[in-house]
Amino acid sequence: MTRNILITGATSGIGKANAYAFAKSGENLILTGRRSYLLEEIQAELQAQYGVQVWIYQLDVTKLEEVEVICSRILSEVGQIDVLVNNAGLALGLEKFQDYNTLDMMTMMDTNVKGLIAVTRQILPSMVENNSGHIINIGSTAGLYAYAGAAVYAATKAAVKVLSDGIRIDTIDKNIKVTTVQPGIVETDFSQVRFHGDKARAASVYAGIEALQADDIADITLYIANQPAHVQISDITVMATKQATGFMVHKDN
Repeated sequence: MTRNILITGATSGIGKANAYAFAKSGENLILTGRRSYLLEEIQAELQAQYGVQVWIYQLDVTKLEEVEVICSRILSEVGQIDVLVNNAGLALGLEKFQDYNTLDMMTMMDTNVKGLIAVTRQILPSMVENNSGHIINIGSTAGLYAYAGAAVYAATKAAVKVLSDGIRIDTIDKNIKVTTVQPGIVETDFSQVRFHGDKARAASVYAGIEALQADDIADITLYIANQPAHVQISDITVMATKQATGFMVHKDN
């Protein structure tokens, strides 16, 4: 049976890779993101390449009223959501907490924590009503291992892990699964966003190490979503081979 997969932050990186992985598997996609022109491009590519149904909705998860309106439209126009992949998130800056740009800190909180809460709060009641569904939250090894210059980012990803655990407890009497995926170093535009468009500095993050790719995380997400009904993967941590913890990476010269 074809499922409806809702992915937030689907215009790039891990979100986009997830869209392609699920489309290749024959699932219907509901894709959201802030950049409508990229959503349109992805929609056209997926429908042409895989023949799946793709709905797109421009959405900024930091805007509560917008989340409520768009999620209501999705449930009305698409119907039941079988899998929600909360992928929308970002890091901004890499400074000591006492020197951090306050707007960057608040933006991370609004996107990574409040946005995830807002979207999940709108979608989960229908899953409860239907006694079926799977929520997959994209966290980070930063949620397990804080590192220098990332106090707030690490805190937001720790929140993702604890939120997932709490939601799993609250839905324990339902046939609903909740999973946290915690990637380590992944080579996407993540660092370019973090460093406000500084491509050289972003490239240096991945120099000397074979980092994970967005497709690697998408393959794992698909695997998680394809487990039998009685199997729930509560959380999974994945790192590059030459990464020992969230902050300890070996780089070849």
